[in-house]
Amino acid sequence: MTPADIIDCHAHIIDPGRFPYAEGPGYRPRTHETGTREGFGAVLQAHGVKYALLVQPSCYGTDNSAMLDAMARAPGRYKAIAVVAPDASNETLAALAGRGVIGIRFNLVSYDCDALAKAAAAGLLERLRAAGLFAQIYAHDEQWPELVPLLGAHGVKVVIDHFGVRDIRLGPAAAGFQAVLELGRRGEAAVKLSAPFRLAPASSDYSALDPFAEGLLSAFGSERCVWGSDWPFLDVAERIHYNVLPATLRRWLPDAADRGRVLWSNPVRLFGFGARST
Repeated sequence: MTPADIIDCHAHIIDPGRFPYAEGPGYRPRTHETGTREGFGAVLQAHGVKYALLVQPSCYGTDNSAMLDAMARAPGRYKAIAVVAPDASNETLAALAGRGVIGIRFNLVSYDCDALAKAAAAGLLERLRAAGLFAQIYAHDEQWPELVPLLGAHGVKVVIDHFGVRDIRLGPAAAGFQAVLELGRRGEAAVKLSAPFRLAPASSDYSALDPFAEGLLSAFGSERCVWGSDWPFLDVAERIHYNVLPATLRRWLPDAADRGRVLWSNPVRLFGFGARST
């Protein structure tokens, strides 16, 4: 693998100077946690990463302007996961898809813990399925046992954030993680092997995640796993170095062909990114 063979499938644009934060719920980034389009572009350039999947952060609510602006400024480089109101119309979803949005995020951790429990959620999931868009889910461990049948009932494509687990102290046998694995065994979802520093200390070797990674790779297969950095690393105590994050996959994917699928081939196939440069 070379740096050019990497697609970052989880990063945020956070630029309060140009795009003020939305009113309402959501994490408010501190001054040093911002990440402008120029800053992220420089990071990708420095590490030879050609493409990235931008994810709407909770601080912007349903105002996707900062992310869409970054996409418009670098045509073809980014795709995105947006956040919309529960009653978002087919026309709204189609307009977002036309700008490179490939899914809608349900952030049940730091934005709206009841987003999928509301009556309007069923209709939105149906519209996502009809539009061929993903439902990207960030959830608490205890929520997954109820989410799995809900998502399955609507037949929507699913992508799961950050290993599908929040508290590794519960162990891989916990009901929440087992529900995530069931989604994988059904072939109904993809999962992001992203942001291991949110689950174990960045100063560690991440061995605490070994049983979770093993379970995910067994249930989802290397064909339905992707990688993401979670740049610009919000609300973490330790300094995170972008350049070392893709290398963490070597721990769980010693085979170069498997790493190639996770870092490149899978996001190309699942999310529609372009081809390598020649």
